[in-house]
Amino acid sequence: MRKHNEVGFYKLSKYNSMVKSGMLTVSLILFLSMISCGSKQEKKVIADENPVRPNIVFILADDLGIHDLSVTGSNYYETPNIDRIAKEGTVFTQGYAASQVCSPSRASIMTGQSTARHGVTDWIGAASGSDRKGNNKIMPASYNHKLDANAITLPEAFKENGYTTFFAGKWHLGDTPSTPENNGYDINVGGWEVGSPKGGYFSPWVNPKLPNKEAGENLSMRLAKETNQFIEKQDGTPFFAMLSFYAVHGPIQTSEEAWSKYREKAEEQGIADTGFEMERILPIRTKQDNPVYAGLVEQMDKAVGVVLNRLEELGIADNTIIVFTSDNGGVASGDAFSTSNLPLRGGKGYQWEGGIREPYFIKVPYVKAAPKEIDYPVTGADLYPTLLDLAGLPQKPNQSKDGVSLKPLFTGEKINERSLFWHYPHYGNQGGEPSSMIRKGNYKLIYYWESSKSELYNLSSDPSEQNDIARANVELTAQLQEELLNYLDEVGANKPIANPKYDAAKAKKLYQDRKNRLLPRLEAERKNMLSKDYEPNATWWDSKVTKD
Repeated sequence: MRKHNEVGFYKLSKYNSMVKSGMLTVSLILFLSMISCGSKQEKKVIADENPVRPNIVFILADDLGIHDLSVTGSNYYETPNIDRIAKEGTVFTQGYAASQVCSPSRASIMTGQSTARHGVTDWIGAASGSDRKGNNKIMPASYNHKLDANAITLPEAFKENGYTTFFAGKWHLGDTPSTPENNGYDINVGGWEVGSPKGGYFSPWVNPKLPNKEAGENLSMRLAKETNQFIEKQDGTPFFAMLSFYAVHGPIQTSEEAWSKYREKAEEQGIADTGFEMERILPIRTKQDNPVYAGLVEQMDKAVGVVLNRLEELGIADNTIIVFTSDNGGVASGDAFSTSNLPLRGGKGYQWEGGIREPYFIKVPYVKAAPKEIDYPVTGADLYPTLLDLAGLPQKPNQSKDGVSLKPLFTGEKINERSLFWHYPHYGNQGGEPSSMIRKGNYKLIYYWESSKSELYNLSSDPSEQNDIARANVELTAQLQEELLNYLDEVGANKPIANPKYDAAKAKKLYQDRKNRLLPRLEAERKNMLSKDYEPNATWWDSKVTKD
């Protein structure tokens, strides 16, 4: 695997300079006071005993990689609106998803628990155990296909405290009765059991919770408009609104205009002869030059802008906390092979940093001296207690057992070092291997269920995870592995079992077929997408469909 790419880390001065020198740490910016300035409500600081209850807008992207934003280092994708959240808020430079795939990560956001604890360890709908077909060394563990009915979800916690709750977009946390409506949301627009945009990103789509209105309408923009309509009706009532985009999940689609813009941009930057290389199991993308994916990212960014602008127009932006993050790494292998996460290794489905590192932004507008960057490692499970704390609401310690409130970091305080855990005892469609991970300090250990062996990386000196130091650090490896396995036992995590029918020779042949056939095909498809006469179909995935 190569170690470098034209894609850098955060374009935020201190962090960017430290990454160039191989370091990930960054000093917290301390501040002296917190000032609130709600425009239509009484001004208070969040440290008051009875603060004005802020609104929450939680924006969750699907499959967006750590470097898929211009503010996080891309020189190809253009995301001025999402960048705005980062620049006006606080960037957690070591932000993680709770899993390398979607449903588990989303369940952790909703429950404040790790995937090993809540049991939704794979994307809902994936086969497990003996039901999974294929020549694998192990049979993937079973997993929960819905949220625990007894869980007090994040929107339920807000609803208990007088908030109106709203959900728009991708749910993928189970079918009836595990629906948004049964998990704390007063209103659900577009959320059902399906995890991808069935029917595509332009109307007519297939979604029983989102009727088609205008031919050719963009899905991301529609979800943003629905969110605005909800916000406009609140009239002073505090609200919790989750805008959960289907973008940028495959199938990747965009308009001809956006494709043309980014095809020309790729040409101006210089189209490389190759854009893929082999990882352990599948080819992986090494270049950000996919003009269709770039257009899809831009469509989502414009939709974010529509919501941000409406908050300003309504005069409530100064009393609205905004969260932006993603549910797993960018798709570099499998699915649409859309983007590159380099210099981080891997992507969606993978056990390396590219599979779990995310944009992780929180804007608390009435805290004027909030740090611009925080390097404390955080996960999606932390958002549950953090948002309750920032809103001045009671915590749910018996529910959010794995998350911690990050509010002290906004006040210049410190949080004790802790261990973070991931549990994915499954085979990813993208080439990831059944594994569990622990991060403690600068060290990250990956335990592989196929071999019962571990890799160890020092992320401060090796963020690209190229140098496995397990053999050189036997004692540390043993300690971290023991802590990880003890934690999994403690929470009752499901585990895989060996597959007696595994054929090693067959697996080797499959790898060679992927290298000799799939890799050249992907390169040809990449070049075709960048050619001047590229046309997916006559209507450009229905973006050209005219109104009746």
